[in-house]
Amino acid sequence: MTAPAPRRTRPDDRRATFRAMPPRPTPEGPFAATWWGNAWLASMEDTALDPARLGRGRAYADRGHVDAITVTPGKVMAYVHGSRPRPYRTEIRLRTLADDDWEDLLDSAADRPDHIAALLDKDMPHSLADLSELLPAAGDLVPDCSCPDDGYPCKHAAALCYQTARLLDADPFVLLLVRGRAEHEILAELTRRSATRSAAERTAATPAMPTVPAAAALAPRPLPALPPPLPVPDRPGRPPDYPQAAGAPDPFALDLLATEAAARAHTLLVLGTDPVADLTPWQDAVRLAAAHPGSGLTASTRALYRDLAAATAHTATDLARAVAAWRQGGLAGLDVLEHAWDPPAGPFDRARPALAAADLPALRPWRNRLTGPTLQLRLGRDGLWYGYESDRGREDWWPRGIPDTDPAGALIALLGR
Repeated sequence: MTAPAPRRTRPDDRRATFRAMPPRPTPEGPFAATWWGNAWLASMEDTALDPARLGRGRAYADRGHVDAITVTPGKVMAYVHGSRPRPYRTEIRLRTLADDDWEDLLDSAADRPDHIAALLDKDMPHSLADLSELLPAAGDLVPDCSCPDDGYPCKHAAALCYQTARLLDADPFVLLLVRGRAEHEILAELTRRSATRSAAERTAATPAMPTVPAAAALAPRPLPALPPPLPVPDRPGRPPDYPQAAGAPDPFALDLLATEAAARAHTLLVLGTDPVADLTPWQDAVRLAAAHPGSGLTASTRALYRDLAAATAHTATDLARAVAAWRQGGLAGLDVLEHAWDPPAGPFDRARPALAAADLPALRPWRNRLTGPTLQLRLGRDGLWYGYESDRGREDWWPRGIPDTDPAGALIALLGR
């Protein structure tokens, strides 16, 4: 089963939160589908002191008792529902790789185009994993849980370990993030190293190209029939590298525009429609900024924010806030940020009693919003509750968390319980 795409809860490149996965339709058979997912499980199973706890943890994972999983360098965290009403905060810790280990791993991957292709296809080559001991060995995973059980691991930590294996099956970059580096960092570094190698190869002597006299090339002659159209590729192509040159357009902007044009052209070829054709210039600017990982950290990405904001008559802060809303819920999330509306009677009216029944802070209603001193819930037109936060005493609300159909669940995620 493919894991859902990550939704970041903060503008933090080394933090990814994954939606809670549904129960497994067929609990029988191996839990992980890939060799690296099974290796992850073996690292905990081989040192477990009580196989019965592992079995109960696997059953918890099978039944979907693990909430959204947050992955940061060195740690995997989630709330796991047990026999008590309140879920337990559960963690699995794993040491991050040293800088020297990362240098060896990136050099090896850059030297092997098949390694880069495998990672882009969400596959983990054995030779790359073995090089820097990416996968944990027996005893490397350290569980921790707020429950009173002192088992090693407890059933809640075991459930989190099993559910994390499903994330690794879908995307091995999750393992790389636990080891210390985010996907966009790794791909950017591999791109830089590949470009350096390509530049060095281009400087080598090349044989002279054969020439043809202009008169012969332009002489009238019968032309062959046109070849049949090429098949549509499986995915958009990657743009070439654009070196920095004095007086030339910004290479980062060229790369962004070329990548965007390739993706839209591929979609037109496959579907016959342009999925972003109906977006306003402002919505499209937000989409472009949100699609670029790591926005705001480098001079190039700060320039992207500045130029997109200026072109749409907004400030860079407006754009950053809108990007956070887009990453939270796409076009629906942006609508929640920008428009207050009057919801019909029903879910909104039931939200405050539900929060009170869950012993959660009281929030005052206004249109589609429930507001407290520092936290706010907004009901979207899609029926989801979106979380917002602000400093006390200020009306400076920023999107935070993953949208939830349950207002109590959305507020609990904001409170970090």
